[in-house]
Amino acid sequence: MVNVFQGFSARRIFICLSLFSVSSSVWAQQDSLMNILQAELTRSMQELKKATIPAYYIDYRVHDIQYAHLQASFGSLTQSVANKNRVLMTRVKVGDYKFDNTHPMSLREMNYMPGSGGSGRAMLPYENDALAIKYGVWTATQGEYKQALETYKSVKASSERVGAQPSVIPDFSNEQPASYYEPPLPDFSSTVNLTVWQEKIKKYSALFLQNKDLVTADVNLSITAERKYFLSTENTKIVQNSTAVYMNIAASIRATDGDIVPLHISYYAAMPEGLPGDEKIMEDVKKMIATLAKLQNAPLAEPYSGPAILVAQTAGVFFHEIFGHRIEGHRLKNEEDGQTFKAKVGELVLPKTLNVYFDPTLHAIAGKSVNGWFQYDDEGIKSQRVNVVEKGILKNFLMSRTPLENFAHSNGHGRASVGADPVSRQSNLVVETDKPVSMTDLRKMLIKECNKQGKAYGYLFKDVVGGFTVTDRYNPNAFNIFPTEVYRIYTDGRPDELVRGVDLIGTPLAMFAEIQAAANDRDVFIGFCGAESGSVPVSASSPSLFVRRIETQKKPKEHLETMLLERPGSVNP
Repeated sequence: MVNVFQGFSARRIFICLSLFSVSSSVWAQQDSLMNILQAELTRSMQELKKATIPAYYIDYRVHDIQYAHLQASFGSLTQSVANKNRVLMTRVKVGDYKFDNTHPMSLREMNYMPGSGGSGRAMLPYENDALAIKYGVWTATQGEYKQALETYKSVKASSERVGAQPSVIPDFSNEQPASYYEPPLPDFSSTVNLTVWQEKIKKYSALFLQNKDLVTADVNLSITAERKYFLSTENTKIVQNSTAVYMNIAASIRATDGDIVPLHISYYAAMPEGLPGDEKIMEDVKKMIATLAKLQNAPLAEPYSGPAILVAQTAGVFFHEIFGHRIEGHRLKNEEDGQTFKAKVGELVLPKTLNVYFDPTLHAIAGKSVNGWFQYDDEGIKSQRVNVVEKGILKNFLMSRTPLENFAHSNGHGRASVGADPVSRQSNLVVETDKPVSMTDLRKMLIKECNKQGKAYGYLFKDVVGGFTVTDRYNPNAFNIFPTEVYRIYTDGRPDELVRGVDLIGTPLAMFAEIQAAANDRDVFIGFCGAESGSVPVSASSPSLFVRRIETQKKPKEHLETMLLERPGSVNP
């Protein structure tokens, strides 16, 4: 699932060190936290190797975070919070690389499995007090080992009880260890003037006072500086930094029938100074207010099946939902998943004119910064470009350290949010076409197809707030995308008509077959994707698409009673 609360690509200052080039004394001098973690990791492994059923692998992942969140509404500051925290995630594996406590089970096998306790998560002290940190690490490691041991014994017993055949695919991949270090970030308070930004967002939100029918109008600014540590008993040591700034402007208006209609604008930058200037943001807010005023009286769309154009940002979310989640490798090892593409490597899955790749090494696409990039993933594996589809043919999957048949190694896409364990996830999604056409040609194709299907109009999906998809076998494998700005394109030459209340729905394989052409434009959707391992920053870049047949349904109404009192302080221009 991807949403519009857009993240922004990280600005990193780093020193890249070659494999095994960092001695323990250098780590100790440069970063005392890493030295503390390494000492406890070594001690824990030495002790847990002596257990009757020993651990064969341990890793520690620490998120050291400084952040601020500001919010203003209708010209007034409603929230201003700045804080620091440090979160540890431990991962202990019992068994061996071939069969361990993460071995996949069917629902039938899970019925035999007792509940398990323990937690691999801990809040660590922000100061580098060695004893206090070691205590937190010890507690988390002990709890995680107990849980891993209990799970391993249950998995082993359940597998034997139901007569499962031994898998030839390992549960955990063998990878080369890596070493990488970035110097510490400057203290948050020395780089960000929150007072200046408080005044800015108050000024932006005050513009919404111009329309008395607006129900909500919020400007949110989040600024984060994160230092992420990863170390494992395989001798991998990674320290990398990221900074991110997110501005999300959200407003809604009460339509003539009482329904509440929202719009959003989002911006992303590595540092606050990378955001657009006041003039640009205020111009965008005024356009947003004007569109909301049009939506207030826009007709409510009826369910529709027919031709459509997905403008680039919407097309990016479309591919993220209907395609991206289905090539995340760990799903294809789960027998409860729909496994749409598991047996389709080497087969045509998209039009021959389309290529799709994921590239977490990219900092920008088409001149726009993207937030789905990182140096190393959350399992300590170097990030790399993965060509998933070439000329419509499926070539690869996004891999973490959970192997698949014929895909034995990670390609640097094991990702997780704070407090979650990594699985294979998307990064920077890029869709390209070998035969681009103009947007004018896309419109001509749409009108021609509408006439062919006997439709008075087709749809143009201009902007979108996010979407979700279902991939398991126990529910329909469908997707739902949430457009916010949708137009009817009439075949008789009438002006495009703004409508409201539209959700774009469908099933993946049917939709792939309907893609007819791609434009010569490009835009980037920047957001966060929520899945099993939490919410991670992602981007999706695509040209605009002409689709021969899409399906829509009505949005749920957020119906409120007509206002009895006029909103205080509101004036219409």
